[in-house]
Amino acid sequence: MKTSDNLTFEQSPPSELHPAPNAQSTDPGMVGIPQQPVIHSAPVDSINANDLSRQLIDSDSLSASADQLVRMIEIGGPVVWILIALSVFSLSIIFIKLWQFAVIKPESCRDIAVSLSKWRSHDPAGAIQALHSQRPVSGIIRYAMQGITQQQDPHLLQEELSRQASHLVNQLRALLRPLEVIASLSPLLGLMGTVLGMIVAFQQMEAAGSNVNPAVLSGGIWQALLTTAVGLAVAIPVATAHSVLERKAERCAMLINDSVTQVFTCPLVQSEAKTVSLREHSRAA
Repeated sequence: MKTSDNLTFEQSPPSELHPAPNAQSTDPGMVGIPQQPVIHSAPVDSINANDLSRQLIDSDSLSASADQLVRMIEIGGPVVWILIALSVFSLSIIFIKLWQFAVIKPESCRDIAVSLSKWRSHDPAGAIQALHSQRPVSGIIRYAMQGITQQQDPHLLQEELSRQASHLVNQLRALLRPLEVIASLSPLLGLMGTVLGMIVAFQQMEAAGSNVNPAVLSGGIWQALLTTAVGLAVAIPVATAHSVLERKAERCAMLINDSVTQVFTCPLVQSEAKTVSLREHSRAA
């Protein structure tokens, strides 16, 4: 009996053997699994890739700029290092002076104007009270008003006021002389670096003899001129800051001179009642 010859195998279609993942089962005993929504992440990935590429480009440009700056400093030699040290020192002085002017406010004259108005109105108590005691210019004017109302010796009072005003102006002008020196010295240092660089370039030309390469000469020239550019870059902002701070100190000196002169030249009619009221006000304060 030959059974192997009559046996046939029927292959099922692929769809029956392996049902599609999205096809729902018709078996009542099986529970259908809900389909998950498909999220298209291609645009988000493309945006992230663009941001990442931009960040990489920015970082590469920054690193290239930093490398170029370091290379230029190395080419400049010791003169450039000296100029960088002077720039850091001058920048520290500028920040210190700006902080000083912001704290004591020597140019503020609002309370001084109110005080002088009351002083001209023959109200010494109100004039003294209107001044801010924490401001040095107002303190000098207060001292002048108190000296006049207390009938101190005018000569001694003027000498003391001159001493206080000179001390304040010297404090405001402190550290300005180093800025002036740096502003005038930086271009000279840059010029010296340029001259030294040109000397080296012409020495190389002399050593080359008749086989002079113009590229070597041009490279030596721009390297020599680099120190002059750095010197000017340091001198210009330092000179500007020195001029601004010096002008602030001059305005403060003019304000002290003008205010104290008005205090002395204003005719103050002091009656007995006003003197008593001033004493009561000083005791209450």
